[in-house]
Amino acid sequence: MIPSPPSADGADRPGNGDAALRVAVEPTRDPHLVAAVEGAGGSVVSLDEARVLVWIGGPEGFPALPDRVEWVALSTAGIENFVAAGALDDHRTWTNASGFYARGVAEHALALLLAGTRQVVRSAHTRWAKDAVDPAVRTLRGASVAIIGAGGIGRELVPLLTACGARTLAVTRSGRPVEGAALTAPAERTDEVLAQADHVVLAAPDTPETRHLINDRTLALLRPHSWIVNVARGPLIDQAALYRALAGGLIGGAALDVTDPEPPAPDDPLFGLDNVVVTPHVANPAGRLTEEMAGPLAENLRRFVDGEDLLSVVEYGRGY
Repeated sequence: MIPSPPSADGADRPGNGDAALRVAVEPTRDPHLVAAVEGAGGSVVSLDEARVLVWIGGPEGFPALPDRVEWVALSTAGIENFVAAGALDDHRTWTNASGFYARGVAEHALALLLAGTRQVVRSAHTRWAKDAVDPAVRTLRGASVAIIGAGGIGRELVPLLTACGARTLAVTRSGRPVEGAALTAPAERTDEVLAQADHVVLAAPDTPETRHLINDRTLALLRPHSWIVNVARGPLIDQAALYRALAGGLIGGAALDVTDPEPPAPDDPLFGLDNVVVTPHVANPAGRLTEEMAGPLAENLRRFVDGEDLLSVVEYGRGY
């Protein structure tokens, strides 16, 4: 759904004072996002007056929307919690922040992969265990790295992997080519790609189709040196199956920024393994979220005023 264009009588066109672009920034008026609104020629108003709602955070406390709200801009890339809460509707435009934070998340994914392949993780668990660590150190030069869900994060990650000498295998829902990838395949060929990969980065949304994408069967397609990096959503991995694969030496290791459940229990057996690193969902740190969102929001506000397609429109019914 495309936002409705400015009205013919000019009441909602830019340049007509507060009527031009009225935006509610809730539940708090974050200064970065307020500046983005004002920089786009808009005014920050109460929800009752707004054509646009910019919502910071999750579905808790999400308000009932007046009919006049035409577009809701969510600050999260993953919106499964909004879907579960029944917050979305199909009679206005919804956008998420998919791709807005991609560069930082891609950096984190590369850091996790290098921490695994260069055995930084195992070294941190031991004390100068050179005889055990040295033979396991691997390089990304010449390695094939699969990115499952190669959207915004994947597009940022491909050149980083290329700079390290890796060959990228991309999986997208449609299979449309990803620039810089040696191979792009549609989702139905995921097994084929996993079987070719040395390592795997998960960057897909959490949907019924991707839930437990990594399981006993797909883990068996990987190699004894393979590392799995998850910077997407915890439910993409069956963690019980992952533990079995790690403890049994079926794969090399796992580097997780997200888990299922989240946070994991303090006695989660993954914490006892020296080939696992878990970071506490900080690939996109909360302290920088609104600062990172401000630029794409300003662009979307410009597009809204001009009647153009918005960035990161939610596909109602698909849940992302």
